Amino acid sequence: MQLQSFIAGHWVSGIGRMSALCDATTGELIANASSEGLDFSAMLEHARRVGGTNLRRLTFHERAARLKALAKYLTERKEALYDLSYATGATRADAWIDIDGGIGTLFVYASKGMKELPDGRVYLDGPVESLAKGGNFVGQHIYVSLEGAAVHINAFNFPVWGMLEKLAPALLAGVPAIVKPATATAYLAARAFRQIVESGLLPEGAVQLICGGVGDLFEHLTCQDVIAFTGSASTARKLRTHPRVVDRAVRFTAETDSLNSSVLGPDAVTGTPEFDLFVREVVREMTVKAGQKCTAIRKAIVPAGECAAVLEALRAALAKVVIGDPRAESVRMGPLASLAQRREVLEQLARLQRESATVCGQGELMLAGADAERGAFVAPTLLHCNDPQGAQAVHEVEAFGPVSTVVPYRTVDEAIDLARRGEGSLVGSVFSADDAIAAGLVLGLAPLHGRILVVNRHCAKDSTGHGSPLPHLVHGGPGRAGGGEELGGIRGVLHYMQRTAVQGTPDLLTAVTGRWVGGSRELDPLVHPFRKTFGAVRIGDTFRSGEREVTLEDIERFAALSGDHFYAHMDEAAARRNPLFGGRVAHGYFLIAAAAGLFVDPPLGPVLANYGIDGLRFTQPIRPGDRIRVRLTCKEKSLRIGQGYGEVRWDTQITNHNGLTVAQYDVLTMVSERDMPDAPPP
Repeated sequence: MQLQSFIAGHWVSGIGRMSALCDATTGELIANASSEGLDFSAMLEHARRVGGTNLRRLTFHERAARLKALAKYLTERKEALYDLSYATGATRADAWIDIDGGIGTLFVYASKGMKELPDGRVYLDGPVESLAKGGNFVGQHIYVSLEGAAVHINAFNFPVWGMLEKLAPALLAGVPAIVKPATATAYLAARAFRQIVESGLLPEGAVQLICGGVGDLFEHLTCQDVIAFTGSASTARKLRTHPRVVDRAVRFTAETDSLNSSVLGPDAVTGTPEFDLFVREVVREMTVKAGQKCTAIRKAIVPAGECAAVLEALRAALAKVVIGDPRAESVRMGPLASLAQRREVLEQLARLQRESATVCGQGELMLAGADAERGAFVAPTLLHCNDPQGAQAVHEVEAFGPVSTVVPYRTVDEAIDLARRGEGSLVGSVFSADDAIAAGLVLGLAPLHGRILVVNRHCAKDSTGHGSPLPHLVHGGPGRAGGGEELGGIRGVLHYMQRTAVQGTPDLLTAVTGRWVGGSRELDPLVHPFRKTFGAVRIGDTFRSGEREVTLEDIERFAALSGDHFYAHMDEAAARRNPLFGGRVAHGYFLIAAAAGLFVDPPLGPVLANYGIDGLRFTQPIRPGDRIRVRLTCKEKSLRIGQGYGEVRWDTQITNHNGLTVAQYDVLTMVSERDMPDAPPP
């Protein structure tokens, strides 16, 4: 089978020299791949002209709905991916991380898109900035979709997750993607990609695929394009410094080599739960995906006094790991992804062994149902570096396989130093039950790590593990780790968007953002806005209430009802000594309740529920005898697709009889798309 690329809506075969892709266990040929002869300029043009245009027509919520539907579609068809994943050397458990982990990332971004992004095409960054005293000149930072293509260059070790974790935020941002999987395992990425295309859920041009090299793709990039790369630091350096990337200031984010460390705290001695958890985690990180994880533990940093015990515990645990054909139910660790990868790992391992003693490794390799010559097998290899301060290789060389080195330390500061000598890591972990020690380690490691996991007996059961990037948190790291970030919730979406500062009148900002800005035009509806269906409510619809006097009886009755007898409300003499009030004042929460009484339209109608208040601030005290009134303005609308209702955010301002603002907040309501049966007419 020759793998085909997907260009401008068509499956196309490359020509010329082919790369042979083989089963990692048996060595059997699975597919050939070549991208020679493909028109890479046409791919970029199609992405920008067709894919980007189609995606930007959709709102964030509509894009999120597509992601959710795609996640469901892939879930129903994932068994075909599992069957093919065995050829990459992955066990069923390894494939779960890759396949279900990737699909899960789609679900997370679908959810975050619905909950954290507006039902529009513009994302607001921060509050409105007042730029003049009169309030008629204001500023707002906004994010809009880039109008280029996202070029995703992925690694061989996670062909499905690596593709989907980049696609999810890019598509949610409204940017089409060109996916270039690593050739060695491109057959699995291509199978998953075909399912995406066959689903018909993404707009035309939203995704394209390259099976093979990138040819002259980089020669056609512009400042609107984005490159997201996962792979070696040397390749990242070559791509980052490509003349076109430099000249056009093409956005480039990289996730590269990483010498990740796990630190066993000085309190976590033999016999403690943290000691056992640490040993279990190191073994897991050495054997999951045969250690082919950019987040795997390469340095196990342990107290010098516990070093012998850690080595013995790790050796005993590794001896129980069954290695062989990943299709066999008893096998816990399969081969590396290819024979070429095995050669690379063994070369790097030899460099490490010049400075570190081998505790267990290749000489003890026993296989279940597999041929050591035909398969790309490497035994879990545990090393011990007794002089980490004098050694170099342990801090410089990453053997990208089932290899880890135990490194002793004498003080916490030395442990931090040993971890930091990796000069930039994706992740570090700490195993300690002493929060003070763990906090010191976290703060010491943070400047050179993208993520830090702390595990103790209380959170171990819920922990997702040292080597598991989560879509909610950033994946990336400084220095050697590439200096980039992916994922991190909505942060990952913003990588594909342009932040722009907009200045003008409040009305202009309302028109640009689709969100009402204070000082903008207020629309006086003929009927109370609570009598309107979701579609009928307009941004700027405003209701202004009558007045209500706040009495001493109101304050005392509210205190009796709520149980809040704070002295500022109940003790005149004590309240006078308060420099903020100078006498008794009304409860802030009474004012909120009284305001609701002024603006709520009580009969059955389209408003289904009030489900929260955002940004509440009390700015002026109200004393007995003061009068209040309320201004309620439709600030923002967000339809809940397929639910029959939407969220309406109301900018709410309580003022006193002198016109001074007493409280400011947003009221959140759910409003039906249809009139309620038996509701009185507007």
